[in-house]
Amino acid sequence: MRRTALHDVHRRLGATFTGFAGWEMPLRYGSDVAEHHLVRRSAGLFDLGHMGQIEVAGPDAAAFLDHALVGRLSAIAIGRAKYTMLCHTTGGVLDDLVVYRLEEQRFLVVANAANAAVVRAMLGEHSGGFAVSVATLDRALIAIQGPAAVRIVGERPHLRYYAVEPARLADRDVLLARTGYTGEDGFEIYCENAGAEAIWAWATAAGAEPAGLACRDTLRLEAGMPLYGHELTVRTTPFHAGLGRVVALDKRDFVGAAALRDAEPDTMLVGLVTRGRRSPRAGHAVIDTMTGAKVGEVTSGAPSPTLGHPIALAYVTKNLGNARLAVDVRGTHEDAEIVELPFYQRAR
Repeated sequence: MRRTALHDVHRRLGATFTGFAGWEMPLRYGSDVAEHHLVRRSAGLFDLGHMGQIEVAGPDAAAFLDHALVGRLSAIAIGRAKYTMLCHTTGGVLDDLVVYRLEEQRFLVVANAANAAVVRAMLGEHSGGFAVSVATLDRALIAIQGPAAVRIVGERPHLRYYAVEPARLADRDVLLARTGYTGEDGFEIYCENAGAEAIWAWATAAGAEPAGLACRDTLRLEAGMPLYGHELTVRTTPFHAGLGRVVALDKRDFVGAAALRDAEPDTMLVGLVTRGRRSPRAGHAVIDTMTGAKVGEVTSGAPSPTLGHPIALAYVTKNLGNARLAVDVRGTHEDAEIVELPFYQRAR
């Protein structure tokens, strides 16, 4: 198991660890639900050092990323970020990414931990013919998420959502991004491994509290954010997940373009709520109660700490009409209702 630069800090805090994508990561420090609520009400502190960080640089960096990824990355202004995807030639999603433009010819691509090696390999494979370098970076990533994040980091009205800038925190040079994966306002701090403990200590002294991967999953689920391996896979296109907006189909050519232009998904990703005590989980069948037929499958599900009832994301057949739905939770049919996403949205 690989360990992040903050592993010893988590051990001193008494974290429960779990294996995740080859990394030993803090699952929780106490209560999943308590950590979930502190992010919604105050500020949670996350170690994201397992995420893949890949630098793409060179005269053709923008043109290369336009070719390799589904979005128009050349349109990003310096100091801004864009959510995008790396797809297979079949149109299936290999990973969803956040790309930052740090300089005219230098970008930072942030990949999910489980897919970092695949993303690095595929970017390298697609780079032929472009004047570009692709390099994996070894450094820490710390997130501060929640309504108190701005107080902790300091008012930065010029740093808008999905923006990034060099900054100095805890007497360390960092990249400070206003991004996140919880549905709350917050920041992600990219720093050298040697400075990670100092930044963690500074953030906790300022009022942020440690939060583990378990609550991160329920936070992103409430916010209706997809998770690779659940809502996004190589068997699904961005259009299946309702994320066709990230695909720049008007680009002349990019990896997966032909398949994506012809994509006609027969399923759609929806939000479900159930009122029973049993919570839908990934893999549970969605049933049309009038016919008894399976019409979909849950991809993620959990009790919602914020809303007080179970929620789920699921792929269901299109054109269900007025079908009455239920989720088969270990042999018991729990009535389910399709609702608009996200389940939770912070006050702005």
